Amino acid sequence: MPTLNDLGLSDYEARVYRALLSAGSATAKELSLTSDVPMGRVYDVLGSLEKNSLVRSQAASRPKKYVAVEPETALDRLVDEKKRELREEMERYEKVADELTGKLDTAETVEERFWTAAVGADDSIELLLERLEAARDSVSMVVGDLSPQIDPDDVGEQVLDRLADSVDDGVSVHILVSSDLVSRFGQEVGARYTDVLSEYPGFEIRTVEEIRGTFNVVDGVEVCVEVANPLAPNRVLAMIDLKDPEFAASVGEEFDERWDGAKPLEL
Repeated sequence: MPTLNDLGLSDYEARVYRALLSAGSATAKELSLTSDVPMGRVYDVLGSLEKNSLVRSQAASRPKKYVAVEPETALDRLVDEKKRELREEMERYEKVADELTGKLDTAETVEERFWTAAVGADDSIELLLERLEAARDSVSMVVGDLSPQIDPDDVGEQVLDRLADSVDDGVSVHILVSSDLVSRFGQEVGARYTDVLSEYPGFEIRTVEEIRGTFNVVDGVEVCVEVANPLAPNRVLAMIDLKDPEFAASVGEEFDERWDGAKPLEL
């Protein structure tokens, strides 16, 4: 069950505020008795609540009396304060990440073959998005098939966001789509890509007949391949990411050959 503590109040602050709501108005001594907060602490607690605009005091009275701010207003103020703290925390984390960018060096080239795999549609999509985000120079993407397990609208938006960030950072993106896929899903998907990315000189979509499979060549050293379930070809079995410059170069050459013979996507 949620409590005032969840919004940042201490136990003493929550008890004093609740006691004040019940009393209507009260002195510090009265609140100490009704809330079971020690007299030696109640003034500090009231001062904190007043500082956060959760209670108001009548300074002219002797002894001073206090009244609670209405619950709806108090809760709004507590939430606003939490949002402010979260924004500051987020800005601090972003600043740390910016300062660390470039200081956490990675190898420029892959000296030996290394591969990893993600099993199932959700994990496969997560791995694909991760590798697209890692691109620093180029992405060559082939989309010959689309699993019915994968929502083209949802995943398309996620991939689009990643590619938009990439081309904005100067990464060249070439997407080769099967003509059959374009006809199946219409022009809406392609229009979404071209509307967002067509202004970037490093981005282009072309179509070609008779291509199957889905894979990506990232920075010329890594190939990310979608693997269909052999017992159910319409379902994604896994996504395999292989870092191997020699193999990636071979796949890249085949991509370039098909790219040269492909037609620009017409919407």
